Amino acid sequence: VEQTNRGERAYDIFSRLLKERIVFISGPIDDHMANLIVAQLIYLESEDPEKDISVYINSPGGVIYSGLAIYDA
Repeated sequence: VEQTNRGERAYDIFSRLLKERIVFISGPIDDHMANLIVAQLIYLESEDPEKDISVYINSPGGVIYSGLAIYDA
């Protein structure tokens, strides 16, 4: 829960992590997962290209091309 001048705002845990520039990848990597992760990385890069982005991965593997899409982002 975050206090603002407009009141309180509650975040789910993944939104809170994204706000702190932390991307969490969990589960097999597939096209859908890669699209979500790439979108998050592009968004964070556009917000501040100079700040670091932390990525935490807990995955058994997946589709190699999907993983490479994340890597290239």
